[in-house]
Amino acid sequence: MPGRRTPGLTVADIGEFPLIDRLTARLGPQRQDVVIGVGDDVAAIEIEPGRLQLMTCDVQVAGSHFQPERCDPHRLGRKVAAINLSDIAAAGGWPTHFLCSLVLPPETKLEFLDGLYDGLVEEASKWEADLIGGNVSRGEQMVIDVTLLGEVAGGDLFRRDGASVGEQVAVTGHLGSAAAGLALTRLSELRVASSARKQVLDAFETPSPRLAEARVLVETGGVRAAIDVSDGLSADLGHLCDASGVGVRIDAARLPVAGATREVAGAAGVDPSDWVLGGGEDYELLFTASPDRMADLVESVFSATGTRVTVIGEIVPADKGRELALVDGTRRGLDPTGWSHF
Repeated sequence: MPGRRTPGLTVADIGEFPLIDRLTARLGPQRQDVVIGVGDDVAAIEIEPGRLQLMTCDVQVAGSHFQPERCDPHRLGRKVAAINLSDIAAAGGWPTHFLCSLVLPPETKLEFLDGLYDGLVEEASKWEADLIGGNVSRGEQMVIDVTLLGEVAGGDLFRRDGASVGEQVAVTGHLGSAAAGLALTRLSELRVASSARKQVLDAFETPSPRLAEARVLVETGGVRAAIDVSDGLSADLGHLCDASGVGVRIDAARLPVAGATREVAGAAGVDPSDWVLGGGEDYELLFTASPDRMADLVESVFSATGTRVTVIGEIVPADKGRELALVDGTRRGLDPTGWSHF
């Protein structure tokens, strides 16, 4: 019950998603203009018939998400912008305006903030979005809190809850690359080719939001449900299945893994599929469409952007569960193994 109190219980005791459910239960009825509210990475409200305002926000905390003394502030600025841009892409929309609030320790170097803002503005400008305000406060550790507004035509909106049995599941680009890059930041002594090192570090430090690809998907038509891969493939597939009330079967042999990621995984003694399923921060688009539309979507995205789209599985009835079909023909449960904040 919303009014219930649980003395002594902490957020760590219940975890991220039960916490979100608990907070959501206290919100009460939503206004009639809310098209998408809590439960998605993007909120959507109707600002006029056929036109929706999109809103998303993300917090990056020093020590949890980045190490100020070890990171390039310019690349960090680009990444904090890209994280939010990816959410707008996953809704089929286009970004318009950023807000950025900072919590700063007094000893924060000004040159760090200069680089951070240069990177944020550079990434925003690539997509014709403006940084128009924010807030600054003092604290013990640095926090970067970014909010992004965007727009989408009502009929173009991608949602998580539209997947149906028989549809195919596809993903843009490669998976696991960001996790490989994170591994290299922690294990810099790993012996890998310089080209592979650069590729996975770029994927981790300066991800590319799939806005152009999303625009092609909108224009081509046929996408039934979509989400970006931020928490890890297994977790984000779980979010989509939960919202749509369906199950899923994924073919492990089809999962798109870059050669550079395989090289880093080999050097680290890691199965690359672990990074694909649970690594997170790839910010690729995951979507479903009927088999008769999927081939056109795959071809259209590649022709317009050069980004490959890979069909990796199919939507099945909810009672069939969520499975990963392995190369040897066996199957195992596709349990969520991605990022959780608590």
